[in-house]
Amino acid sequence: MPRIPDERPLNPQPDIIAALSAVLPAGTVLSSAAELAPYECDGLTAFRQRPMVVALPECIEQVQQVLRLCHDARVPVVVRGAGTGLSGGALPLADGVLVSLAKFNRILAVDPDSLSARVQPGVRNLAISEAAAPYGLYYAPDPSSQIACTIGGNVAENSGGVHCLKYGLTVHNILKLKLLTIEGELFEVGREALDAPGLDLLALLTGSEGMLAVIVEITVKLLPKPERAQVLLAAFADVETAGAAVAGIIAAGITPAGLEMMDNPAIRAAEDFVQAGYPVEAEAVLICELDGFNAEVSFEVMRVRELLLSAGATEVRTAADEAERLLFWKGRKAAFPAVGRLSPDYYCMDGTIPRRELPRVLRRIAELAADYSLRVANVFHAGDGNLHPLILYDANHPGELERAEELGGAILELCVAVGGTVTGEHGVGVEKLNQMCVQFNTTELEQMHRVKAAFDPHGLLNPGKAVPTLHRCAEFGAMHVHHGELKFPELPRF
Repeated sequence: MPRIPDERPLNPQPDIIAALSAVLPAGTVLSSAAELAPYECDGLTAFRQRPMVVALPECIEQVQQVLRLCHDARVPVVVRGAGTGLSGGALPLADGVLVSLAKFNRILAVDPDSLSARVQPGVRNLAISEAAAPYGLYYAPDPSSQIACTIGGNVAENSGGVHCLKYGLTVHNILKLKLLTIEGELFEVGREALDAPGLDLLALLTGSEGMLAVIVEITVKLLPKPERAQVLLAAFADVETAGAAVAGIIAAGITPAGLEMMDNPAIRAAEDFVQAGYPVEAEAVLICELDGFNAEVSFEVMRVRELLLSAGATEVRTAADEAERLLFWKGRKAAFPAVGRLSPDYYCMDGTIPRRELPRVLRRIAELAADYSLRVANVFHAGDGNLHPLILYDANHPGELERAEELGGAILELCVAVGGTVTGEHGVGVEKLNQMCVQFNTTELEQMHRVKAAFDPHGLLNPGKAVPTLHRCAEFGAMHVHHGELKFPELPRF
């Protein structure tokens, strides 16, 4: 049975399909069951709902026409990119229009002088670096799904990647956005320079999960390729020691380009899948990349090696050449699909904690997994505390999905309890609405709803996502004990 969020949008007019067909080219309005099936979910496959209709516009003017029609008819709109998101952010509505920007896939310009590129939202993340490579440049944020995920989705969710510790998330690597309001009006935020006058709307719209406006063009920041990049792979006898080693590297004043951690189940799955040469007997590995000028990297490699060994590493390897460096990263970036070999299903979590809490949180996750009788494989951006526990389950066994979701909620609430957040880069979508009630108080949620209403007064853009209604939080609070007092006045449902 499809799992859908409880918030419902306004009822659409029944003739919207005919209206869309009148303004869009032939073959770009999909409405049959077979045509709609591929759009029923994103990467969070536990939540499924077929849309009423899918529109595939080919230019900005066509998107404007679609939005104006939907606004006038009060039909809700969900915008979708590649569908690789993991929080249900692109989950469609049964009585809404799903707008796919898959045809917005052109790199409009690469400007090596200004270290920037203008791209459409349907461009794959990796394609930007490929286009910039002839100029000795690249785009730094590199989610594990970068071969498939699109830059528009990266902006919507504020995605990161294995190099976010040094180079930041998407919000730190974009300069300008061109967007459409729900009324179809075109506007821009940011500028080609490193700063822009006025309120920082660029940061507000990055990570807004399609709730405020529709992105139609992005100007990204490009970086020169470093003179040298070197990777160390350290093995540890337990995950807590590995977690403590992360804090030791940062405390020493070293900022690696990437600092990633995997536990034994993830190590074994990735090794079976990629043959990266990982030590399969280790309980945890750290992958640490250092980049910069040659002399700087040489010094830091020696220093980090000493730190890892003094922190308790049982083995430290240095990639022998560029091919082995890429192979070490290939194993890490393939960890999510590789873990699919361990279980029929898995639930990929995303929370962030202070680095100092890493050993304690890892220990508590293991205890929670035992309490719920489920296995957890841990893969995460250890350097910035962004955890990705993968909860293994079998949806064919009654109750296991629900148990996995409960365990995921407990892990997210643990992140909040130690001073972290319920998401690092996957967004909230429909997955974490309840945990948003734990993270934020009434006043904070009210302000988020006011921001939403300022951009989208009728609540038509991606309704039911990212920010829970106070009514939902009151219901959740009645069933769930957590810190703070729950007093939630009713707000209009978006």
